[in-house]
Amino acid sequence: MSRSAPLAPDQGCAYEGHVMHMRLRPKAHRFRYGLWTLLLDVDRLAQTGRALRLFSTNRFNLLSHHDADHGPRDGSPLRPWVEARLAEADRPRPARIRLLAMPRFLGWVFNPLSVYFCEDAEGRLESVIYEVKNTFGDQVPYVLAAEGEGPRRHSQAKEMFVSPFIGMDQTYRFHLAPAGERLAIRIKQGDAQGDLLIATQNGERRALSDATLARLALRAPLLPAQVMAAIHWQALRLWLKGAPFRRYRGPKGDCGAAPTTEALAEPPMAR
Repeated sequence: MSRSAPLAPDQGCAYEGHVMHMRLRPKAHRFRYGLWTLLLDVDRLAQTGRALRLFSTNRFNLLSHHDADHGPRDGSPLRPWVEARLAEADRPRPARIRLLAMPRFLGWVFNPLSVYFCEDAEGRLESVIYEVKNTFGDQVPYVLAAEGEGPRRHSQAKEMFVSPFIGMDQTYRFHLAPAGERLAIRIKQGDAQGDLLIATQNGERRALSDATLARLALRAPLLPAQVMAAIHWQALRLWLKGAPFRRYRGPKGDCGAAPTTEALAEPPMAR
């Protein structure tokens, strides 16, 4: 393969688009940012790194993927971790696993939300893992069934503290289309009183090549730092509006559950 040739879509691609968050109560708040991510086959990460000049796997480059940023976060391969999480949830072993996430930029990244698309041998989506991180270093995977046709819809009780402006007694309702020419993810978060927050992430597929990566990197230089800055900027705006503030008391938050997901509900997908 020529090092300048775009990769085949089944090996990897980029999605260029936006993330939007709309808080409905008790203080109305809305923002929208440009965002781009990569969708990569976890079994072909080394091959992808060899095919590109500006992207590497498990070593420094302008842009890079590091296994240590995901899954067990110890640098080990991701497939065994994904298969173990699926087995715990009685989900089938996937033929292909594709990871949607932002890459490291000059060695640094923060992914509030990463998504594993788990497919059968025919390329049909069977399961999804939403890997959520908060700014305190906690992480939780949500494993959900995803068979069927068209957009997948499912619910998940909140399990981890993420935003100091939203409590733990919440349910997420996911609306996810299989990744194709377009990326479309919507998450509604609510409680017994109704919806509290709506978050969306949308994008158009771009062929993965050095030219694409250079353009995206120039469009949003230092993207991970911008993501982290956006999280704290939006948190400040909410605090100034008088939104109730909850202190962080560990990954279980204030409900005694396990680590959770609100990076889904607030920044890039912000606070």
